[in-house]
Amino acid sequence: MEGLKIYGVCLERLRYQIQHALKRVNGNEKRLLLESYLTSDPEEIIDLLELFDITHKDMDSVMKKLQELAGDVSLLVRKKVRFDFSEEGHLCLYLLLE
Repeated sequence: MEGLKIYGVCLERLRYQIQHALKRVNGNEKRLLLESYLTSDPEEIIDLLELFDITHKDMDSVMKKLQELAGDVSLLVRKKVRFDFSEEGHLCLYLLLE
């Protein structure tokens, strides 16, 4: 687990959100919303999630960093999570159901 970075993600809060999200499962969902950041602006996302070591502040670079972050966080919480955009265009963190 050396080298993992979780930036501005609070693992304790995320575990709590996952626990409560799993109680809402109806059986046909593929993902459950855990957090919405109410933005799609790359610089706001960088600030919100404390991605201060990112070299380029464009959306492609931010999404690549978020994919790495989701992978690291998934290992730590032992559930698969992913960053994606809501229908409204806001960045969200989802719990993926398998």
